[in-house]
Amino acid sequence: MMLPRTPSFRLDGKRALVVGASSGIGFAAAVALAEAGAAVSLAARQSPKLQEAADSISAAGFAADAVPLDITDVGTLLETVSARGPFDVLVNSAGLAIHGPALETTARDFDTVFSINVRGAYFLAQAVAKGLITCGKPGSLITISSQMAHVGGVDRAVYSATKHAVEGFTKSMAIEWAQHGIRVNTVCPTFIRTPLTEETFANPERIKWINEKIKLGRIGKVEDVMAAVLYLASDASSMVTGTALMVDGGWTAE
Repeated sequence: MMLPRTPSFRLDGKRALVVGASSGIGFAAAVALAEAGAAVSLAARQSPKLQEAADSISAAGFAADAVPLDITDVGTLLETVSARGPFDVLVNSAGLAIHGPALETTARDFDTVFSINVRGAYFLAQAVAKGLITCGKPGSLITISSQMAHVGGVDRAVYSATKHAVEGFTKSMAIEWAQHGIRVNTVCPTFIRTPLTEETFANPERIKWINEKIKLGRIGKVEDVMAAVLYLASDASSMVTGTALMVDGGWTAE
């Protein structure tokens, strides 16, 4: 009997763009893709820290470079991706959260969060897809979303709204671009311990809430997200598009 062969998780010969890559989940995703053989361009607004991140991956023997990029500047975003692309893989980990009671949300805070989490994410995916379609290449576009794209949470009305929006345009883009061999998906992590989440973990009430919700009984690590990103970036997920990969420890299972 002929045995089926497990699809490869390797990314040799692929070019990847990871946005929000100067730290946390974005940096971890860049490492995962580089370890799998991709040449990775790390992009973020924080240039000194961004260069340090790219240099550390290069020093480990992998292919990486730094691309200063502010995805709220759509014009520059489109020009940068067009000039440097096409990219076979996109991982967008750029995001912002301004938490607070819904009754206290200001228009400025609302617009600031939406400009990065929705507007920037939308046009980033569009830019990478345009490059692939122009060259007649397939690809995988991944946005780091959140479990909050599927539930609500105290003080998270605006953030949750942005992530629900991301899930919406992900599905529509997946339908439109499937004919070009472009897959579009999200990864939805639970609370992951990174420098940006330390304020949340310093709040005893929030820790109690998190521990009650995560059924596996522990806080997430960036390593938990790395494998999910690699799966969606690789041919191992060649039949997966328009979906959300939950990495939430069972938070949304109930």
